Order: sequence, then C-alpha cells, then structure tokens
Amino acid sequence: MQQSLFESQYDNTPIQLDMPDADLKYYPNFFSPAEANILMSRLQQSVEWQQEQITLYGKTFNIPRLQAWYGDKDASYQYSNLSMCPLPWSPILLELKQKCENVSHCSFNSVLANLYRHGQDSMGRHADNEPELGHQPVIASLSFGETRNLDFYHNGTKDKVRIPLHHGSLLIMSGDTQTYWQHSMAKTNQVRAARINLTFRHIHKTAHP
Repeated sequence: MQQSLFESQYDNTPIQLDMPDADLKYYPNFFSPAEANILMSRLQQSVEWQQEQITLYGKTFNIPRLQAWYGDKDASYQYSNLSMCPLPWSPILLELKQKCENVSHCSFNSVLANLYRHGQDSMGRHADNEPELGHQPVIASLSFGETRNLDFYHNGTKDKVRIPLHHGSLLIMSGDTQTYWQHSMAKTNQVRAARINLTFRHIHKTAHP
C-alpha cells in the first residue's frame, strides 16, 4: 500500500464568507506551514509549466503567468480561445485532488495549475462559467507561496470583495458564485515572491452533433 504524501489534518475548519449570490468556504490553514512549504517546492519542480499564448481582438500575446492543465484523458477544456488538453495526473496532484474531494464532497477530473512568478503576473477578470463546467460548478482552489488578493466583482451591484489567499489555504467556490460574480488577480508592486494556485474542477462531456 502506497504511503500518503500528506499525513496531517492540520485544520479543516472552514470560514463561510458572507457574500450575496455566492457560496464561498475558505480554509485558511488547510495545510500546516511546513507541509505547504514542501508542496510549494515539489509543485514548482514537478509541474510541466508553460507560458501559453491567447489571441484577443486579432492580437496574440503571452498570458502573464505560467500554467499547466492536468486531468483525466477526456477532460479537455477551452477558455479565451485556448484549447487545453490534459496531461496525465501525477501522484502529488492526485493526492491533492483527493484531499479537496474529501472536504468538498465533490469529484474532480481536472486541475488548472497557475504559477505567478512575481507581482507582475496576473489573472484578468472572468467567471468560470464555460459550458463544460456545468450548472453551479464547484471549484476547489489551493494556494501556495506568496499571499495574493483575489478580487470578486458582482455583475449586478458592481460590489467588490477582496479575499487574501494565504500559503496553504483552500477556497471552495460553489452555488451561484460563477453566475453572479467575476474574479481576478491584479498585478502588484508589493509582491516579489512566487505563488502557485491549483483549481480543481469537473469537466462534463459536451455533446457533438
């Protein structure tokens, strides 16, 4: 029997974040600091990081971060005109997937890994509402490394909510979150260290004519 990479259950007590039209649970201490340090190092070294290019309004440019897509062989994904074909699961990503499934009571078949190398790497405003994700998708977001702010914007009221995502934390987004809110990670001059984010999700097979 293979030994688990992660033995501890540091703190699985969630904070229910008070946001209208959303269901957000935040686990600020999902991993101990020592465990999170090990995971950060292993992920930096083992994930097949790439800098993808996207085309918007006829112009092609590098996305401002490194990323990789892993999952089951049929868990293809597309966003911003970028087609993502999954790499096969690694042992460390499978272990992390299982931990997220245990607390979210959901199954995931894919993960988007993002490496923000410094404060000038960012993520534009968007919602994870692609058809492949289905209605009311559940997304489990793990953070390692430098604390970065995830900003939420309500589509109707234009309210803004800022959530700092700390080293070793887990954020679970579910319910109507992706319907009513967009989120982004802005550039900052106050951050120099790297951050890794893993967003586990379930890709549904789409019917083709």
